[in-house]
Amino acid sequence: MTKRLTRNMVASYLREIGIDYLPVPPRDGGKIRAAETPARGGGETLEEIREEALSCRRCPLCKGRRTVVFGVGNPRARLLFVGEGPGEEEDRQGEPFVGAAGRRLTQWIQRIGLSRGDVYIANIVKCRPPGNRAPLPEEAAACLPFLRRQIRAIRPAVICTLGAVALNFLLGNNDRITRARGQWRDLDGIPVLPTYHPAYILRNATREHEVLADFDLLAESLRSG
Repeated sequence: MTKRLTRNMVASYLREIGIDYLPVPPRDGGKIRAAETPARGGGETLEEIREEALSCRRCPLCKGRRTVVFGVGNPRARLLFVGEGPGEEEDRQGEPFVGAAGRRLTQWIQRIGLSRGDVYIANIVKCRPPGNRAPLPEEAAACLPFLRRQIRAIRPAVICTLGAVALNFLLGNNDRITRARGQWRDLDGIPVLPTYHPAYILRNATREHEVLADFDLLAESLRSG
Protein backbone atom coordinates (compact mmCIF):
# COMPACT_ATOMS: atom_id res chain seq x y z
CA MET A 1 0.00 0.00 0.00
CA THR A 2 1.24 3.49 -0.79
CA LYS A 3 2.31 5.39 2.32
CA ARG A 4 -0.01 8.28 3.05
CA LEU A 5 1.44 11.62 1.97
CA THR A 6 -0.51 14.55 3.42
CA ARG A 7 -0.33 18.15 2.21
CA ASN A 8 1.33 19.13 5.50
CA MET A 9 4.04 16.51 4.91
CA VAL A 10 4.60 17.87 1.41
CA ALA A 11 4.79 21.46 2.65
CA SER A 12 7.19 20.53 5.45
CA TYR A 13 9.48 18.57 3.15
CA LEU A 14 9.55 21.33 0.58
CA ARG A 15 10.41 23.96 3.18
CA GLU A 16 13.36 21.79 4.24
CA ILE A 17 14.77 21.81 0.71
CA GLY A 18 13.99 25.49 0.16
CA ILE A 19 10.94 25.27 -2.14
CA ASP A 20 7.76 27.27 -1.68
CA TYR A 21 4.55 25.23 -1.59
CA LEU A 22 2.11 26.71 -4.11
CA PRO A 23 -1.60 26.04 -3.56
CA VAL A 24 -3.96 25.74 -6.48
CA PRO A 25 -6.56 28.52 -6.64
CA PRO A 26 -10.24 27.69 -7.17
CA ARG A 27 -11.24 27.30 -10.80
CA ASP A 28 -13.15 29.92 -12.71
CA GLY A 29 -16.56 29.26 -14.18
CA GLY A 30 -17.05 29.02 -17.91
CA LYS A 31 -18.82 27.37 -20.78
CA ILE A 32 -18.27 23.69 -21.42
CA ARG A 33 -15.55 23.09 -23.98
CA ALA A 34 -12.46 20.97 -24.49
CA ALA A 35 -10.11 23.89 -23.89
CA GLU A 36 -10.13 27.26 -22.23
CA THR A 37 -9.98 30.51 -24.15
CA PRO A 38 -6.43 31.79 -24.59
CA ALA A 39 -4.11 33.50 -22.19
CA ARG A 40 -5.33 34.59 -18.87
CA GLY A 41 -3.14 37.38 -17.56
CA GLY A 42 -0.45 36.73 -14.95
CA GLY A 43 1.05 33.49 -13.75
CA GLU A 44 3.72 31.34 -15.31
CA THR A 45 3.39 29.29 -18.48
CA LEU A 46 3.82 25.55 -18.92
CA GLU A 47 6.95 26.21 -20.96
CA GLU A 48 8.50 28.18 -18.10
CA ILE A 49 7.73 25.36 -15.68
CA ARG A 50 9.05 22.79 -18.14
CA GLU A 51 12.36 24.62 -18.54
CA GLU A 52 12.88 24.44 -14.78
CA ALA A 53 11.82 20.78 -14.59
CA LEU A 54 14.32 19.74 -17.26
CA SER A 55 17.21 20.56 -14.95
CA CYS A 56 15.60 19.32 -11.72
CA ARG A 57 17.81 17.34 -9.33
CA ARG A 58 15.60 17.47 -6.23
CA CYS A 59 15.50 13.69 -5.71
CA PRO A 60 17.60 10.63 -6.68
CA LEU A 61 15.33 9.74 -9.62
CA CYS A 62 17.24 12.28 -11.70
CA LYS A 63 20.28 9.98 -11.70
CA GLY A 64 18.63 7.22 -13.71
CA ARG A 65 16.48 9.14 -16.16
CA ARG A 66 16.99 9.45 -19.90
CA THR A 67 14.69 12.44 -20.02
CA VAL A 68 12.24 14.43 -17.94
CA VAL A 69 8.69 13.42 -18.91
CA PHE A 70 7.00 16.73 -18.23
CA GLY A 71 3.52 16.35 -19.71
CA VAL A 72 1.70 16.64 -23.00
CA GLY A 73 -1.48 18.13 -24.42
CA ASN A 74 -3.50 21.32 -24.62
CA PRO A 75 -2.15 24.04 -22.28
CA ARG A 76 -5.74 25.29 -21.83
CA ALA A 77 -7.31 21.84 -21.45
CA ARG A 78 -10.55 21.54 -19.51
CA LEU A 79 -9.68 17.93 -18.60
CA LEU A 80 -6.39 16.94 -16.95
CA PHE A 81 -5.26 13.35 -16.43
CA VAL A 82 -2.72 12.48 -13.74
CA GLY A 83 -0.84 9.16 -13.65
CA GLU A 84 1.90 7.96 -11.32
CA GLY A 85 5.12 8.24 -13.31
CA PRO A 86 6.89 7.40 -16.57
CA GLY A 87 7.83 3.85 -17.50
CA GLU A 88 10.63 2.68 -19.74
CA GLU A 89 8.98 3.66 -23.01
CA GLU A 90 7.86 7.02 -21.64
CA ASP A 91 11.40 7.67 -20.41
CA ARG A 92 12.68 6.90 -23.90
CA GLN A 93 10.14 9.02 -25.79
CA GLY A 94 9.74 11.84 -23.27
CA GLU A 95 5.92 11.64 -23.35
CA PRO A 96 3.52 10.20 -20.74
CA PHE A 97 1.23 7.28 -21.50
CA VAL A 98 2.67 5.78 -24.66
CA GLY A 99 2.65 2.11 -25.57
CA ALA A 100 -0.26 -0.21 -24.82
CA ALA A 101 -1.47 1.69 -21.72
CA GLY A 102 -1.33 4.96 -23.62
CA ARG A 103 -3.32 3.55 -26.51
CA ARG A 104 -6.01 2.35 -24.12
CA LEU A 105 -6.19 5.78 -22.48
CA THR A 106 -6.48 7.37 -25.93
CA GLN A 107 -9.43 5.08 -26.70
CA TRP A 108 -11.21 6.15 -23.52
CA ILE A 109 -10.62 9.81 -24.31
CA GLN A 110 -11.93 9.40 -27.86
CA ARG A 111 -15.00 7.59 -26.56
CA ILE A 112 -16.21 10.82 -24.91
CA GLY A 113 -15.64 12.87 -28.05
CA LEU A 114 -12.20 14.29 -27.29
CA SER A 115 -8.68 13.63 -28.55
CA ARG A 116 -5.33 13.57 -26.76
CA GLY A 117 -4.75 17.02 -28.20
CA ASP A 118 -7.81 18.32 -26.36
CA VAL A 119 -6.71 17.16 -22.89
CA TYR A 120 -3.53 17.41 -20.85
CA ILE A 121 -1.70 14.37 -19.45
CA ALA A 122 0.86 14.50 -16.64
CA ASN A 123 2.26 12.35 -13.82
CA ILE A 124 3.00 12.61 -10.12
CA VAL A 125 6.74 12.23 -10.82
CA LYS A 126 8.48 13.23 -14.03
CA CYS A 127 11.45 10.85 -13.91
CA ARG A 128 11.18 7.07 -14.22
CA PRO A 129 11.44 5.17 -10.90
CA PRO A 130 13.80 2.15 -11.12
CA GLY A 131 12.07 -0.95 -12.42
CA ASN A 132 8.85 1.02 -12.93
CA ARG A 133 8.11 0.83 -9.20
CA ALA A 134 5.71 3.28 -7.55
CA PRO A 135 7.24 6.62 -6.51
CA LEU A 136 8.42 6.87 -2.91
CA PRO A 137 6.82 9.55 -0.70
CA GLU A 138 9.96 11.70 -0.73
CA GLU A 139 10.16 11.46 -4.54
CA ALA A 140 6.53 12.45 -4.90
CA ALA A 141 6.98 15.32 -2.44
CA ALA A 142 9.94 16.65 -4.42
CA CYS A 143 8.05 16.52 -7.72
CA LEU A 144 4.52 17.52 -6.71
CA PRO A 145 5.28 21.27 -6.85
CA PHE A 146 5.81 20.93 -10.62
CA LEU A 147 2.45 19.21 -11.01
CA ARG A 148 0.66 21.76 -8.88
CA ARG A 149 2.24 24.57 -10.89
CA GLN A 150 1.04 22.82 -14.05
CA ILE A 151 -2.45 22.76 -12.59
CA ARG A 152 -2.20 26.47 -11.79
CA ALA A 153 -1.12 27.22 -15.36
CA ILE A 154 -3.75 25.01 -17.04
CA ARG A 155 -6.62 25.66 -14.61
CA PRO A 156 -8.60 22.60 -15.71
CA ALA A 157 -12.30 22.23 -15.06
CA VAL A 158 -11.87 18.57 -14.10
CA ILE A 159 -8.99 16.30 -13.04
CA CYS A 160 -9.02 12.53 -13.49
CA THR A 161 -6.48 10.50 -11.49
CA LEU A 162 -5.40 7.19 -13.01
CA GLY A 163 -4.69 4.55 -10.39
CA ALA A 164 -4.21 4.55 -6.62
CA VAL A 165 -0.75 6.14 -6.65
CA ALA A 166 -1.94 9.28 -8.44
CA LEU A 167 -5.03 9.50 -6.23
CA ASN A 168 -3.13 9.04 -2.96
CA PHE A 169 -0.27 11.42 -3.66
CA LEU A 170 -2.27 14.18 -5.34
CA LEU A 171 -4.98 14.30 -2.69
CA GLY A 172 -2.86 13.23 0.29
CA ASN A 173 -4.86 10.15 1.27
CA ASN A 174 -4.50 6.36 1.35
CA ASP A 175 -7.85 5.44 -0.18
CA ARG A 176 -8.16 2.16 -2.07
CA ILE A 177 -8.82 2.73 -5.74
CA THR A 178 -11.43 -0.06 -5.83
CA ARG A 179 -13.54 1.95 -3.39
CA ALA A 180 -12.62 5.46 -4.54
CA ARG A 181 -13.10 5.10 -8.28
CA GLY A 182 -16.15 6.85 -9.63
CA GLN A 183 -16.49 8.98 -6.47
CA TRP A 184 -15.94 12.71 -6.89
CA ARG A 185 -13.27 14.37 -4.75
CA ASP A 186 -12.03 17.96 -4.56
CA LEU A 187 -8.65 19.63 -4.99
CA ASP A 188 -8.89 23.27 -3.99
CA GLY A 189 -12.17 23.76 -5.83
CA ILE A 190 -11.37 21.51 -8.80
CA PRO A 191 -13.50 18.32 -9.07
CA VAL A 192 -11.32 15.20 -9.11
CA LEU A 193 -12.56 11.80 -10.32
CA PRO A 194 -10.40 8.73 -9.59
CA THR A 195 -10.46 5.75 -11.93
CA TYR A 196 -8.27 2.75 -12.70
CA HIS A 197 -4.92 3.03 -14.42
CA PRO A 198 -5.07 1.75 -18.02
CA ALA A 199 -2.20 -0.68 -17.27
CA TYR A 200 -4.42 -2.28 -14.61
CA ILE A 201 -7.24 -2.66 -17.11
CA LEU A 202 -4.90 -4.34 -19.59
CA ARG A 203 -4.43 -7.03 -16.92
CA ASN A 204 -8.05 -6.98 -15.70
CA ALA A 205 -10.22 -6.45 -18.77
CA THR A 206 -13.45 -7.42 -16.98
CA ARG A 207 -13.30 -4.15 -15.01
CA GLU A 208 -13.11 -1.88 -18.04
CA HIS A 209 -16.85 -1.23 -17.88
CA GLU A 210 -16.21 0.59 -14.59
CA VAL A 211 -13.71 2.91 -16.29
CA LEU A 212 -16.16 3.58 -19.11
CA ALA A 213 -18.78 4.54 -16.53
CA ASP A 214 -16.25 6.89 -14.92
CA PHE A 215 -15.50 8.49 -18.28
CA ASP A 216 -19.23 9.03 -18.79
CA LEU A 217 -19.15 10.97 -15.51
CA LEU A 218 -16.24 13.04 -16.80
CA ALA A 219 -18.13 13.84 -19.99
CA GLU A 220 -21.25 14.79 -18.04
CA SER A 221 -19.24 17.09 -15.79
CA LEU A 222 -17.65 18.82 -18.78
CA ARG A 223 -21.05 19.31 -20.38
CA SER A 224 -22.70 20.66 -17.23
CA GLY A 225 -19.67 22.72 -16.22
